Amino acid sequence: MLRYAVIFFVIALIAGVLGFSGIAAGAVEIARILFIVFIALFILAAVLHVLKGKVPPV
Repeated sequence: MLRYAVIFFVIALIAGVLGFSGIAAGAVEIARILFIVFIALFILAAVLHVLKGKVPPV
């Protein structure tokens, strides 16, 4: 999911440089949403992992 956020960010940068502001704005919004979802899922997984009491792999 983080990969898709980075891809949309790169698309937004390229579209912005080329002057396609509508496409750039849309790609930025998609990248922002995907990044927020990724962070939320990462935090949830980390909390659940700590609550289970398992030791992380080395």
